[in-house]
Amino acid sequence: MSLRRSPLLILAAGAGVIAAVAGTGYCAGLRINLTPSYPRGLWRIEPLDRAAATGDLIFICPPDTVEFERAFARGYIRRGLCAGGLSPLIKTVAAVSGQQVDVANQVLIDGRPLPDSDIRHTDAAGRPLLAFAGGVIPAGELYLHSDFAGSYDSRYFGPIPSSGVLGLARPVFTFGP
Repeated sequence: MSLRRSPLLILAAGAGVIAAVAGTGYCAGLRINLTPSYPRGLWRIEPLDRAAATGDLIFICPPDTVEFERAFARGYIRRGLCAGGLSPLIKTVAAVSGQQVDVANQVLIDGRPLPDSDIRHTDAAGRPLLAFAGGVIPAGELYLHSDFAGSYDSRYFGPIPSSGVLGLARPVFTFGP
């Protein structure tokens, strides 16, 4: 074996080890969050053996819709292994089916203000954002929220199907706000 091939073999072996570790972590429910909606770092998907409830912090696959393709094109969400090739979201369940959501300058759920839910009319790049019109959350859907002011959540895309819930989101190793 020549000395010129040796670095290539080492590089290939290292890449193989990294791929094996990443694959094992993925199969074990580990995910990396690089968005500011929740602390960046390593998170775990914990099985959820019941319906998602208000207050649950969850991983959820967004539906494969034009709205979420636009969100991807604008950089709000990344590529991943959910339907449509999108990445799962980490969000808090703010309302479940049957609850009334009213949207004006901020969100009200069953008449009570949702903290940190001010509505923005433009994103960080100055592009227009349209707020969800509000209404009663339909059966089988969830209204999702993050207290991060710039979060892309149900304030803008409305409720989404609970069938996309992957499980509870649990931080493993995170940093930042």
